[in-house]
Amino acid sequence: MAKVGNRQRKTLVCSECKEENYRVERNVKNTTDRLSMNRYCPRCKKHTEHKEKK
Repeated sequence: MAKVGNRQRKTLVCSECKEENYRVERNVKNTTDRLSMNRYCPRCKKHTEHKEKK
């Protein structure tokens, strides 16, 4: 059974306009490096790389 405290909510920020668009949940013990995903940015109106906020 998984422990409750391993999953945390993280904010993804657009790499071009720096707007916080998405909130994702990830397991911090399994994935130690920062998240980086291609997502749609409504402000830029295109798909851009979104990185995990510091």
